[in-house]
Amino acid sequence: MTENRELFDEWPQKYDQWFTTPVGRLIRKYESELIQDFLNPGPGEKILDAGCGTGVFTTDILSAGTRVVGLDLSWPMLCRAEEKARGYPFHAALGDLMSLPFKKCSFDKVLSMTALEFVQKPVEAVGELFRVTRRGGIVVVATLNRLSPWAESRMEEGKRGHPIFSKAIFRSPDQLRSLAPVKGLVRTAVHFKKEDDPNRAIEIENQGRINGWDTGAFVAARWQKP
Repeated sequence: MTENRELFDEWPQKYDQWFTTPVGRLIRKYESELIQDFLNPGPGEKILDAGCGTGVFTTDILSAGTRVVGLDLSWPMLCRAEEKARGYPFHAALGDLMSLPFKKCSFDKVLSMTALEFVQKPVEAVGELFRVTRRGGIVVVATLNRLSPWAESRMEEGKRGHPIFSKAIFRSPDQLRSLAPVKGLVRTAVHFKKEDDPNRAIEIENQGRINGWDTGAFVAARWQKP
């Protein structure tokens, strides 16, 4: 993943601005709800946020009274995350998902969100997440769902040379589920499209939850380490 470091150095502001738009705020809400449900962070827990980016979702985890190590390839991204996490027990670490700079069983829980898209060897990457998680701990991985219209659009942009999406690899719920050595739970969120009216988007999201659609743009997997 080291070849992707400079790719993300120029994106902190653009990434954060996306979540200030009406649809971006909705996406943040639904993605955060799914992550919080799967990770269930608790007071005193030590959690790794592997690929934390600018910390958009890290502060939600810290608000539960946890201690978080935020790891990312991009120092500009990490600096933005540190700003947001000021006052919380947060430690920034520059590093690679494929070779985590931590001892085995270092964390109670581990999260990797929208980083797996840029990994060529996902089984090895998930294996690293399991390695640094204690026995009985939780591993949560989330990515953009290949079955979603959002992924189709991103893949088209990639074909046209988009600097980020041209390097991304999107995976389906079944593909994500298969990356770990144990059985896990998989769920999707963000069932609406970018162009949908926000009020209509809320209705669509509720329908997707009720019906258990597997085509949501955001797919997350949760495993417990034996």
